[in-house]
Order: sequence, then C-alpha cells, then structure tokens
Amino acid sequence: MKVLMIGDVVSRPGRTVLKEQLTSLIEEYQIDFTIVNGENASGGNGITEKNARELFNLPIDVMTMGNHVWQQKEMVHYIEKFPRIIRPLNYPEPCPGKGYDFFEHNGKTICVMNLSGQIFMPELDSPFNLFSRVWPEIEGKFDLLIVDFHAEATSEKIAFGYYLDGKASIVVGTHTHVQTADERILPGGTAYITDLGMTGPLNGVIGVEKDIIINNMVTKRPERFVIEKARPWQINGIVVETDDCTNQPVKIERLYRIYEE
Repeated sequence: MKVLMIGDVVSRPGRTVLKEQLTSLIEEYQIDFTIVNGENASGGNGITEKNARELFNLPIDVMTMGNHVWQQKEMVHYIEKFPRIIRPLNYPEPCPGKGYDFFEHNGKTICVMNLSGQIFMPELDSPFNLFSRVWPEIEGKFDLLIVDFHAEATSEKIAFGYYLDGKASIVVGTHTHVQTADERILPGGTAYITDLGMTGPLNGVIGVEKDIIINNMVTKRPERFVIEKARPWQINGIVVETDDCTNQPVKIERLYRIYEE
C-alpha cells in the first residue's frame, strides 16, 4: 500500500494547486490512501464548510486539522457532518468531532489520529499521556496507524516519533509550514518526518505576504496578515510504502513540488 500525506493546505492557492495537481500525483505515485492537513485551508485560519466540501470533491480520504480547527466558528456546528475530518484528540470532550477514527480501504483497516503538541501551542492535555491512555482502546484493531502530530517544536515532534516508534506505522509533524529533510524509518519500524511542510504559496513567509512579515519584525507594529497569492505554488508531503503482508513501512519518500503555472 502507498500512503500520500500532504502538508498544511494554505488558503486559496493551496486549495487550487491541489485541484490542479493532486490527481496526477496520485496516478504518478500509484497512491492508495491520501491524507491532507486542512487546518489553514480557509484564509489561512481553519476551514469553512464550503471549502471542506470543495476539498473532499478531490481524491482525499481523510483530512486532519490542528490548532486552528475552531478558527472558523461554523466548524463547531458542521464538523459532525464530515466523518473524514479528524481534529486534535487533545481537545476536551465537550468539543465536537473526533481525534481518531478507523477507515476501511483495499482490505486494510487504517486508523488515523491527530494530536497537538504543547510547546508554544495552546494549553491542551499532554499528547504523550493521552496516547498512552488511548492505546489500549485501539491496539490490535488496525493494520496501519497514521498519526499527524501538529506541533511547533522540532524536539517535541522527534521525541513523540520515538515515543510511538513500533506502535504507529507513520508519524508526521505538521504546523510549521517548513518541510524538514529528516524522513526515515525509525529503529522500531515507524516511518517518520518532523514536518511535512505546506501546500500553497512558495514566496511568502509560511504563506503570508513577505513584506507584511518583514515590516512586522522590523517595526514591531502589528499588521493584518494577507495570504500571498502569486505563483509559484508548492505541494509538500511524503509518500510511504508499506508491505502488504506485514503492514510495515518499507520506504518513505519526501514530496516537494513547485508549480510555476
């Protein structure tokens, strides 16, 4: 089986480049299952119901989220309509939606989980302790366990990768919008990368017009963020191949594509 995971989709450029390129990428890599992080898909902050429907019209099997999951207030009301949206498990029980779920695909049971980090992030439950509490509930019920760890600090993401090594099939970091070059299979057999990167404008600062960010850093005066709309646009992610008999990852490949037109 081949799994494609796409880094944070940023606003209209991210949605548009996926519409233009996702199907051909799936065909090129012969992908079986596709997971996209959509927490920045609407104006860079959260995702609207309209944009969720737009993305799910593409060959996307599951969408994970992150710390902007509730940024679009309507999400609280419509997330239950989208069983293929997985939000961070750390949010307390009154929050709608779910932090993991099981999906049947090509005879395999795939568990997709989303967790949020704690360092420089909203104050949520420890992802380490929370995973340990949930593990007895899911152990033995899946062929593949895929975890999107939405976190800021590289140290926390690396530590979490080792914490899940041998339990999860794939652990990826999201959130920083900057792809890391450390993709590998950990000693216990888990395919890992510290950050998938982002899907959207290449020449902004993690998606925002660069002059706005530079002026903010030079003057220390706040300014409304505006998404960079001009091309080139990029798609960042990974492709992981697993053995159909053992379900163990055998190959992880970083995906970094730039589209000028």
